[in-house]
Amino acid sequence: MEISALFIGLILSLGLCDLSSVLAVNTSGDGLKQGAMHTEDRTVAEFSTEASSVKCKLQGIVRQPAFSMDGDYVIGGVFSIHHYMQTVDHNYTTMPEPQKCSGSIKSRELRFARTMVYAIEEINNNTELLPGIKLGYEIHDSCAAVPVAVHVAFQLANGLDTVFYTADKCSQSGMVMGIVGESGSTPSISMSRIIGPFDIPQVSHSSTCACLSNKQQYPTFFRTIPSDQVQADALAKLVKRFGWTWIGAVRSDSDYGNNGMASFLDVAQKEGICVEYSVSFYRSHPRSRIQRVADVIRRSTALVIVAFLASGELRILLEELSREPSPPRQWIGSEDWVTNPDMLRFSFCAGAIGFGIQQSVIPGLREFLLDLPPSKVAASPVLTEFWEGAFNCRLEKSAATDESVCDGSEDIRTLKDLYTDTSQLRITHMVYKAAYAIAHAIHNAVCQDTNSTTQCNKISRIEAKQVLNQLKKVNFSQNGYDVSFDANGDPVAKYELVNWQKTESGSIEVVTVGYYDASLPVGQEFHINKNISWVEGGSQVPVSVCSDSCRPGTRKVLQIGKPICCYDCIPCPEGEISNVTDSPDCFPCPKEFWPNTERDTCFPKPVEFLSFDEVLGIILAAFSLGGACLAIITAAVFFHHRTSPIVRANNSELSFLLLFSLTLCFLCSLTFIGAPSDWSCKLRHTAFGITFVLCISCVLGKTIVVLMAFKATLPGSNVMKWFGPPQQRLTVVSFTFIQILICTVWLVVSPPFPMKNLTVYKKRIILECALGSAIGFWAVLGYIGLLAAFCLVLAVLARKLPDNFNEAKLITFSMLIFCAVWITFIPAYVSSPGKFTVAVEIFAILASSFGLILCIFAPKCFIILFKPEKNTKKHLMTKNQS
Repeated sequence: MEISALFIGLILSLGLCDLSSVLAVNTSGDGLKQGAMHTEDRTVAEFSTEASSVKCKLQGIVRQPAFSMDGDYVIGGVFSIHHYMQTVDHNYTTMPEPQKCSGSIKSRELRFARTMVYAIEEINNNTELLPGIKLGYEIHDSCAAVPVAVHVAFQLANGLDTVFYTADKCSQSGMVMGIVGESGSTPSISMSRIIGPFDIPQVSHSSTCACLSNKQQYPTFFRTIPSDQVQADALAKLVKRFGWTWIGAVRSDSDYGNNGMASFLDVAQKEGICVEYSVSFYRSHPRSRIQRVADVIRRSTALVIVAFLASGELRILLEELSREPSPPRQWIGSEDWVTNPDMLRFSFCAGAIGFGIQQSVIPGLREFLLDLPPSKVAASPVLTEFWEGAFNCRLEKSAATDESVCDGSEDIRTLKDLYTDTSQLRITHMVYKAAYAIAHAIHNAVCQDTNSTTQCNKISRIEAKQVLNQLKKVNFSQNGYDVSFDANGDPVAKYELVNWQKTESGSIEVVTVGYYDASLPVGQEFHINKNISWVEGGSQVPVSVCSDSCRPGTRKVLQIGKPICCYDCIPCPEGEISNVTDSPDCFPCPKEFWPNTERDTCFPKPVEFLSFDEVLGIILAAFSLGGACLAIITAAVFFHHRTSPIVRANNSELSFLLLFSLTLCFLCSLTFIGAPSDWSCKLRHTAFGITFVLCISCVLGKTIVVLMAFKATLPGSNVMKWFGPPQQRLTVVSFTFIQILICTVWLVVSPPFPMKNLTVYKKRIILECALGSAIGFWAVLGYIGLLAAFCLVLAVLARKLPDNFNEAKLITFSMLIFCAVWITFIPAYVSSPGKFTVAVEIFAILASSFGLILCIFAPKCFIILFKPEKNTKKHLMTKNQS
């Protein structure tokens, strides 16, 4: 009921049908479907014959077309030839006056209309397309206004005859087979809703609103220009391609601008592009609204402006901006204005880039457009108005104006106007293809190809629905350009990337610098083959970001209350990196890696160990070898003087064994230097433990020998027979065997092994030997310490024995040094970091070894070499007088 009533009210308001016809509508049940559209192919005009059996009569004043021609089949055309519709005040007491256009003629739209005329005349002269059939046309001016476009849509569905009657019904007597137009999306939406229920196909050359791809709402709408959805995707990818993440957005407050910008913003958000502002206006808004939009642009920080505007709105905005110059801006344009030559007069927009419909060539069109003899101009009110406006004269003398009369010298070929400018045929070619598409659909509906000939039947009338069905299937080439429609009535989307560049003369020209093909794989849609001139003639891509990109080594932290493109760059924390620009997070390096100074790359941590190449390792190795050499030299001295009293008196066998063990002690410290390996880790600790126990066992044996020797001097004592050479050897072997047993258990249960220590230093890896079993390590040290303590106690007991050369004193002093070194070693070993742990251990080995060899053997060697007079039995047996 509501739909039916609304439809009837719209008909009455436009004065298109007699009231008696309207009363015939069955408004019960399903409304329009059951009443106004009782059968699928019936029109509003049919109702009058059913109601009163009289001729169908159109009410109101018929709107005369701008251009028309009779034919077997008529194609309608709707173009915005004028800028505005004259405002009419309704008093609701008399019939309203017909809507009239106002403002100047839009030369570009006039060219579109004349191109449609040219296309139909070319088709009529074509022997292959619709042979023997003449196409007519009925082209209207919509004044760029929705009310007029709706009026025209109804009229194209009914015809121009005020009274018509055919047999028992009058439906479709004047219905066109298809309509080319409208230029704007909003008028096209209104028209499509009117003619859609009558299955009249509409092919637009310039209506790009993505909403028109909805076949449920606009089932008869087609277009030869790509949808704004594709253009919005392309614009967002263009902005992303040049690294602009901070932009401003301006749109027409219409279906074209609002839907197009909504699609763009949706894609832009997915691409990580932020919008500082998004404003809209329409050409009919008061100037204060336009000023506010201009002020927003002037105050903004975004350098790039994406303008989804119709040419009419952009012209008004740029005129307002030119009154008070704003900072330079990089304009990104939609196809509606970026290729419009009328916009090129705004030189401060030089550098603008955007997408334009592909340029094309229509042979013979320029000659047709320029073929305007006075008789043809005078016969058309539209051409008359155009001619008079272009040459500023009147075709006929009028007392109302002071303009001069055209004298016939006016030459349209010299006219610099958008009507005559065919240098860049873009939208014009879309009109041309739209007319041909409808013609091919009619051809497929009425013609049949048989035996290489085409037969067309113009006697049997076809319905618009047949043309509609054939239009969905058309697929042809014209002048080398393919024409077809997908399921949504859209063509294959291809754009040229155009750039406003200044010429040497200072004028602006549109230069094609590349193309965009939506049918290509993702990432390959763009192809730029020429240099682009940017804002203010720059050759470098301008920068438009809210915040500068965060370099690798930092991460983005969003600024509170601002879009995601506004952020601060925070350095990555220690141990973490970011290796891409604008990274939202830092991530830690693997365990064995560490960031470089810039914190954008993970490098392997340097491996640290005590090596033979560094100074500390060289010094310790030198002392180790020096100690071993000292022990060997001492052994050589003792061997050379083995028969001397001082050597014989100090148990030469144990002395040589002690020197041998000291040599091994010095040499075992070398196993601690160098990169740890599985064998070196096992060798260094066991060799150290065994050689030191052998050394202490020898010292302990010498101490016991000293004690036993003095005990044996007492009357009646035969102690020495219980501690002779065999017992001394057995003591050394027994003590050493115990250490060997401890080391064997340690190696079997949990031996030392090489490991990478990652905890001591963050930036370095310490290559060291893990102890394996800590109990085994401390058992080895504990056993050495136990023997050393026992030896120290015995040496202390023997230190005051009355002898001129008491070896117990030397052993006591050496054991004090030994114990002091190893007691100090424990805390130093535990607290030393990295390779210094090994250095401390080597130092303890060398210090204790040097302490033993120097304290025990140095005094004897001194006597042997420098005081031979004291190397006598008499001197050694003399009691110490002190």
